[in-house]
Amino acid sequence: MAEPTSGEYRLARLEARAEIGDLVARYALGADRKNDPAILGPLFAANAVWLAEGFADLVGRDAIAAGLAGLAADRVLWSIHYMVSPLIELAADLRSGRCHWYLWELCTMAPAAGDQGHASPTDTWFGGWYDSDVVLTPEGWRFSKVRLDVRLQGEAVPSWQFKKPVNL
Repeated sequence: MAEPTSGEYRLARLEARAEIGDLVARYALGADRKNDPAILGPLFAANAVWLAEGFADLVGRDAIAAGLAGLAADRVLWSIHYMVSPLIELAADLRSGRCHWYLWELCTMAPAAGDQGHASPTDTWFGGWYDSDVVLTPEGWRFSKVRLDVRLQGEAVPSWQFKKPVNL
């Protein structure tokens, strides 16, 4: 490993930060494509963990990809994720780190089981943040842990006015 003040180290640090930022962007892309497991699965380390209170606790790349796809099929029928202000903190050896970013999400939610208030899907606002651990693997940077902390959820009134067809 080069010295932290060397040009080689500084370049490696910038490249790592850019790759982790791309990891967050690809996560949003996969989420907005109904949690496409072909996009989301490769973003996670083999033994990764994904957590969100009230949604799921998933362990392992395959379980995360399948579990998130199931959430999109059953609960989050449509979404657009705004991943805001990623804060990337790298370990000194540039092989692991942490990434925190804010979430602002517009989505359409299926009625919850037993929800007497809504018989049809509901357009919803979500706000909160993600805390993640990242690790450099032979395949590149991957999430080893992702925790979604939802802090705001509410019905969007009036409902979304789509300009193009949406597959609900």
